[in-house]
Amino acid sequence: MANGTHVLVLPFPGQGHINPMLQFASRLASKGLKTTLVTTVFIFKSIYSDHPIASTSFRTISDGFDEGGFAQAKPPDIYLSTFKSVGSQSLASLIKELGDSGIPVHAVIYDGFMAWALDITKQLGIRAAVFLTQSCAVNSIHYHVSRGLLKVPVEGSRIWLPGLPELKVWELPSLIYHHGSYPAWFDTIVNQFSNIDEADWVLVNSFYELEKVVRIAMSVQLYILFVS
Repeated sequence: MANGTHVLVLPFPGQGHINPMLQFASRLASKGLKTTLVTTVFIFKSIYSDHPIASTSFRTISDGFDEGGFAQAKPPDIYLSTFKSVGSQSLASLIKELGDSGIPVHAVIYDGFMAWALDITKQLGIRAAVFLTQSCAVNSIHYHVSRGLLKVPVEGSRIWLPGLPELKVWELPSLIYHHGSYPAWFDTIVNQFSNIDEADWVLVNSFYELEKVVRIAMSVQLYILFVS
């Protein structure tokens, strides 16, 4: 990527997702790229309208609940399905609007919780990177579930996965250990990997020395770039 490249950074509007991607956007800007952080209307009005960041521009898309976000939607399944439907249209419109304004988008970095964003970029012929905000260890577990390599509900008292130590079942992420407890969130997390093979890059919010063994194991399936 050369100077002048314009990158949209699209975090999921939830705790633990926005800050890592905002920091990454700032790092890209420090390398000479133009970065635009795209968040929902409600999140922008709640946070960023009063706290501008010089190195990064901000734009908004709708999640269908502009006045209250999650609280307005209430059930997670309603929020997530509406966000996918409304957000897809809103993102496509924003990308077209930016192009018509003379600031075309060259690449999109999207949160893995929003796998539908990759479908939009492919339709528009734009390169895309998925940003996995969780650790490689957690991502590996979810990946194995998504590909049917780790069956849920988990049988037995412990499991073994490549690159990870032996895990007792209760040490697994709660959505897997307590399978069926939050089906909408389970589907969202597991579906991060539904189209990941089509992404141009895979970014992980970790660093190599922290998760060296599991990173090597995961790289057999995915080409991973660490973000630290």
